[in-house]
Amino acid sequence: MADERFVVSPSPHLLGARSTRAIMLDVIIALLPAAAASAFIFGIRTVAVIAMCVGVSVMTEYLFTLICRKPVSVDDLSACVTGLLLALNLPSGIPLWQAAVGSVFAIAVVKCLFGGIGQNFANPAITARIMMIIAFTGSMSTFGQAIGVDTAASATPLQIIASGASDALPSIGDMLLGLRSGSLGETCAVALIAGGIYLVCRKVISWATPVAFIGTVFVFSLVIKGDPVSAIYQVLGGGLLIGAIFMATDYSTTPTGTAGKLIFGIGCGLITCLIRFWGSYPEGVSFSILLMNILTPYIDKWTRRKPVGGAKA
Repeated sequence: MADERFVVSPSPHLLGARSTRAIMLDVIIALLPAAAASAFIFGIRTVAVIAMCVGVSVMTEYLFTLICRKPVSVDDLSACVTGLLLALNLPSGIPLWQAAVGSVFAIAVVKCLFGGIGQNFANPAITARIMMIIAFTGSMSTFGQAIGVDTAASATPLQIIASGASDALPSIGDMLLGLRSGSLGETCAVALIAGGIYLVCRKVISWATPVAFIGTVFVFSLVIKGDPVSAIYQVLGGGLLIGAIFMATDYSTTPTGTAGKLIFGIGCGLITCLIRFWGSYPEGVSFSILLMNILTPYIDKWTRRKPVGGAKA
C-alpha cells in the first residue's frame, strides 16, 4: 500500500479553514449597509431591483448546473453575491426585465461558461454592467433622485463636473451619506467604507488593491485639477468605492500577491482617471476593472516570487 505522504497531486496542497460559503456570506454582510442605504435613499423599488437580480442569478446558476449535469453550486452563495453586486451597480429605475437580462449574462455567460466560480476571466457583475451600458444605454444613464433631496434628477456628481456646473454639486456631507443621484449602491460612501473595513478585518480582502485604486484616483485628480476638494469629489463620486472595495478585490480575477494587487489597483486608478477626464463617459471604474482583469495573468507572472533554489523561468 502506497504511503499517502508521497501522493502527487495538483495544488492547492494546504486548505484554509474558511469555506467559499463563509467568505461569500461575509461579502453579503459587508454589502448590507450599502443595500439598506440605497433603499432609504431611493425608495422601495430598490428592493425589487435587488430581489430580481439575486433571484435570477441564483436560478440561472441552478438551471445551468442541471442542464450541464454538474453538481449544484448555488449553496456557496457566490451567485447571490454576483446578483447583489450587479443590482447595486444599477439605477433604481432600471426596468426589471433588463436587470434580469444582466443577471443571466453575468452568471450564464461570464461565470458558468468559463467553468464556474474561480474560473471566470473577469468579474461577472462588472462585465454584465458594461454589457448593459452598451445594450441599454438610456436606462443605464437615467439615475433616480434621492428622496427628499433638492437635486437635479438623473444628474450624478460626475456628470455635473463634466458639464462644468460645479456650483450644483451636492455637499461633501451629502456625498458621504449618499444623498445624491447615482446607482443604487454607489452613493453612500459611509456604508461602503464600513463594509470595506469589515472585510479587511475579517481578512476576506487585502487592503492593497482598494488603497492603491482610491489613492491613485485622488493623486491623479489632484495633479490634473490642482484642487483637493475636486479630488475628493472624484473619490466619492461614481462607483469608485464600490468598485475598489468589492469588485477589484475578486479572488479569481485579480492578482494574488501584494505587489500584484498594488499594480492592479494603480492600473485601475489610472484608467479610471483617463476615461473620466478625457473619455466620452463620465465614469470609468467598470471599464478599468475589466481591462485590468484581462491583464491579471501577466501581472501575476511579472510579480511572482522565485522559489528558493529555483531557476529563472
